[in-house]
Amino acid sequence: MKQALSSSSIMASAFLMAFCANASVTGNIGASSNYLWRGVTQTQDAVAVQAGIDYEHDSGLYLGTWGSNVDFGDTTSYEIDFYAGYSGSVGEEFGYDISYLYYAYPDSDSSVDFGEITAALSWKWFSVSYSKIVNAGSDVAADPLDEKDLSYIQAGFSLPFSDTLSLDLHYGYSSGDVSTAWFDVDSYTDYSLSLNKDTDLGTVSFMVSDTDLEQDDPKVILGYSYSFGL
Repeated sequence: MKQALSSSSIMASAFLMAFCANASVTGNIGASSNYLWRGVTQTQDAVAVQAGIDYEHDSGLYLGTWGSNVDFGDTTSYEIDFYAGYSGSVGEEFGYDISYLYYAYPDSDSSVDFGEITAALSWKWFSVSYSKIVNAGSDVAADPLDEKDLSYIQAGFSLPFSDTLSLDLHYGYSSGDVSTAWFDVDSYTDYSLSLNKDTDLGTVSFMVSDTDLEQDDPKVILGYSYSFGL
């Protein structure tokens, strides 16, 4: 029996070592003049400091966590996201990705955590995705609204000018009861244009973003991020 357990342990260890050997772990840090989520500020238009860790296996499996300060006008001061998914490609130009993302707000006085699944496709410079909330805290939307009724459709276009410079166009459409609870409209759109420059010291971005929500003005955001191996 002891020999069987020992053999199982050796096999498990060997599998774990092989799994880790074909994987990469990276970290990232960054700062932005404004943290936008689907076109809407999460920091009352103030600066955000952000960081994350990612694990990616050669098979296409990945998982990670990411955090940022937030300001919702209450006790909530930070957000931590946890995600996992699988991505792959068909040929050199067609890609796909399916993932789950959980948004957590540990110091909030309300039950506002929620999770969503996303399915995405890409081809050359184009990408589309669909996201849907699958679990949510009771305070995400008040009765009689459904706290899990929120979907998001995104379309993007990335034009590379060179190996280090690109222009990104984005369009998003949010709809559902949660949109009504947050913004008093059952749907809204957000759109942005960003210029991104990769350097030896990190990536610098310049973005102009807006929504069709009333009393929401266009925003100009400067961002910086740096990725590194762990």
